[in-house]
Amino acid sequence: MAESSYSARHLTVLEGLEAVRKRPGMYIGTTDSRGLMHCLWEIIDNSVDEALAGHGNEIGITLHEDGSVTVSDTGRGVPVDIEPKSGLSGVELVFTKLHAGGKFGGGGYASSGGLHGVGASVVNALSSRLDVEVDRDGKTWAMSFRHGEPGVFSGDGPDSPFTPFEEASELRAVGRVKKGVTGTRVRYWADPQIFLPTARFEPESLVARARQTAFLVPGLAIEITDHRAESLDEAGQPASHRFEYEGGISEFVDFLAIDAPLTETWRVQNSGTFTETVPVMDEETGHLISREVERTCEVDVAMRWGTGYDTEIQSFVNIIATPKGGTHLSGFEQGLTRFFKKQIEQNARKLKAGSDKPEKDDILTGLTAVVTVRVPEPQFEGQTKEVLGTAAVRSIVSRAVVAGLGERFESTRKQDKAQTGQLLEKMVSEMKARISLRAQRDTARRKSSLESSSLPAKLIDCRSKNVDETELFIVEGDSALGTARPARDSEFQALLPIRGKILNVQKASVAEMLNNAECGAIIKVIGAGSGRDFDLGSARYGKVILMSDADVDGAHIRTLLLTLFFRYMRPMLEAGRVYAAVPPLHRVVIVHGGRKPKEIVYTYSERELQTLLADLRKRGKKYQEPIQRYKGLGEMDANQLAETTMDREHRALRRVRVEDAHSASQVFELLMGNDVAPRKEFIIENADDLDRERIDA
Repeated sequence: MAESSYSARHLTVLEGLEAVRKRPGMYIGTTDSRGLMHCLWEIIDNSVDEALAGHGNEIGITLHEDGSVTVSDTGRGVPVDIEPKSGLSGVELVFTKLHAGGKFGGGGYASSGGLHGVGASVVNALSSRLDVEVDRDGKTWAMSFRHGEPGVFSGDGPDSPFTPFEEASELRAVGRVKKGVTGTRVRYWADPQIFLPTARFEPESLVARARQTAFLVPGLAIEITDHRAESLDEAGQPASHRFEYEGGISEFVDFLAIDAPLTETWRVQNSGTFTETVPVMDEETGHLISREVERTCEVDVAMRWGTGYDTEIQSFVNIIATPKGGTHLSGFEQGLTRFFKKQIEQNARKLKAGSDKPEKDDILTGLTAVVTVRVPEPQFEGQTKEVLGTAAVRSIVSRAVVAGLGERFESTRKQDKAQTGQLLEKMVSEMKARISLRAQRDTARRKSSLESSSLPAKLIDCRSKNVDETELFIVEGDSALGTARPARDSEFQALLPIRGKILNVQKASVAEMLNNAECGAIIKVIGAGSGRDFDLGSARYGKVILMSDADVDGAHIRTLLLTLFFRYMRPMLEAGRVYAAVPPLHRVVIVHGGRKPKEIVYTYSERELQTLLADLRKRGKKYQEPIQRYKGLGEMDANQLAETTMDREHRALRRVRVEDAHSASQVFELLMGNDVAPRKEFIIENADDLDRERIDA
């Protein structure tokens, strides 16, 4: 239906919602998959706020085959009575009026993720159809909307004929429910005119956030059912996930942590008050007037330090994730830094810290933490709620962290004393490693200013300085280097040989990594630094290609190299600039009759070889025996290596990407970390799946 055919009684509603349709980015950030997911979470967050307020403990999310989604809860249900000022039912008010809802002034919710009162109405405006059903007062009430306008659809789906209400909207009673049964169900179809054709609901993102929300609201069960064709299993059953946790954010920290624990999971809970001037509705005049109100900020933090070196901190305001932080996160880091600087200064002699001062990064190394605050009417920067702006929260969180850690460090428990002592030693060790790294860099800079080059002598560099086209091959062993050197294109392909297996940096400290000749050479050749100081823009090569033998040792060397990149040069992986070369396993020489020259075919797996040989026998073709099996890159001549592994026109490369950093961290810690028991268990459980043909005897 054209915009001009909207009924006159809805002009004021549509003026507001039309702004949403014209500038959707203001309200949901983007119109791609992220914006689509943001809309879904606007509806889910309303249900979560009900659970957070103590009403309902079940939320269901269903992705339907037709692209629509349903969110159901067992909360109180959207109010169905008439709101006196507007003359609209609570349902129509919530879904058609911007800045309308129960989250202003603290009447309906003490603290909530919903803040601006625009979530449900924005989703409604950006939907080609939205159906809402409310169980309340012994009845099921229903209303439908098209592009935000209420009316009646005469069929299923968004393309069904639609009749807008002319005189007055009708909230229909469509069924009965038992006394005391309440809840809300919202099903909507995102408008294809608004969202990009590539926009889709991302099941991984949905599952991750549902799990996260279940951790943050203990006792809340969230169930996801995905009926879409791409999510069905082999039996045609929909994908299903259910999350319910009783341990809260302490359990969340244990889930996020990937390394062995250095401390227990410590919990800090506190609160503080602050005053702020806010516009409040005056009941007598009906106008907004400025008043000073007192707010209470509740702080709940769970944290633990591990033996690893990665830092994982997630922050939330009223259970809404704030991925870009804000005043609560800066207050947490400020409190930690202030407390531990003082502790290390007081124990400098015992810890052999000297006069050096720890920095924030030294303190955060190995930390896994979840920082949550509950604040009435928090000030966010924008509707996407990625950054908390309420200034007073910073000092409240900082004081809470200092007080909570102070109690832990003053504890006389033997276990607490041991853990706090080990933690301070770890921080001092990180501080010394940082200072050592800085001194090493300064030395390298001085050397480079005096010498023509500070690059390792064993680097065989390329001539081109155009980063976009240059490639660095990290080659296993001198024999492979001898073949690779004449096989490369010296214009844009550089070679760096490494000797044997490099250090396992997942187990080693930063200082040990820096002192390892092979690791140091790789970091120096790439030229972009390491760790938190890594600068992707300074990398000297567009591609880094790991070229190792196609055997078990080669796979181990490749894994060790990937561990180095993941730990200290992760932006290279995230940018898709690290590759694994794919050298062939077999060389089959096909003999043709007459004067026709022999044909060379390379195969890359045992299965591929057997398939090829079976096909040749079937066609009556002959091939030379024995078939050459490459045990290493050094067994190829330069032409063979160039043709199969280095020549851009014929080679195959495997790009290594980090799609899920948390999952990748868990895998690296499992396979390469200090804790042996989980690795042994993994090997035992998966031993039966091992393909023995792939092991070189």
